[in-house]
Amino acid sequence: MPEETANQSNAGNFSLTRREFVATVGAAAATTAVLSTVDLGVIDAPLMAAETPEVDKFHSLIMLKVNGETHRLVVDNRAVLADVLRNELGLTGTKVGCSRGECGACTVILDGRAHYSCSVLAVDAQHSEIETIEGLANGDQLHPLQAAFIKHDAMQCGFCIPGQLMALKAAFGRNPNLSREELRYAISGNVCRCGCYSNILEAAEEAQRTMKKV
Repeated sequence: MPEETANQSNAGNFSLTRREFVATVGAAAATTAVLSTVDLGVIDAPLMAAETPEVDKFHSLIMLKVNGETHRLVVDNRAVLADVLRNELGLTGTKVGCSRGECGACTVILDGRAHYSCSVLAVDAQHSEIETIEGLANGDQLHPLQAAFIKHDAMQCGFCIPGQLMALKAAFGRNPNLSREELRYAISGNVCRCGCYSNILEAAEEAQRTMKKV
């Protein structure tokens, strides 16, 4: 499990920027806001070190490596990874269903293993390699799993599919020769309310065969 808290003592080493404050806020009010409430979100451009945002005890300045790209953000210490991915980084392919680690719709890969991102604090994920559904394809070339899901019509509403795909990718990464029963176990934490499990398993088996040939 990644470290539980962000190392805030290194915050001054980052060259970062903060978002613009609302134009109508006066200079005095803006200064107070900087010191007392951190503006959440991605810090896009570099700043002078002296202008690095203040971080209070309720927030952390973190770095998340997602799909090979590193992002610097200020986040609420209570924010879960799913919300940060969706709301701060715009990676809305990660779906949020139950928000309590039961449905699997928010499954992402952390350091090669499938995790419910609704149950992982963003500050705990900052030292991990994070993979989301947006990083599955290689440009316009679909991952074998994606192609097989389309071929076998392994979806209806599609809401659970990002989580299903990421769970299977993580499973293939650990063992490229999974039996049908092992594939069934790999997606046992991912609920498909449309009941497409047989098609999902058929697609997974075909993707596994395709990946062996590559």
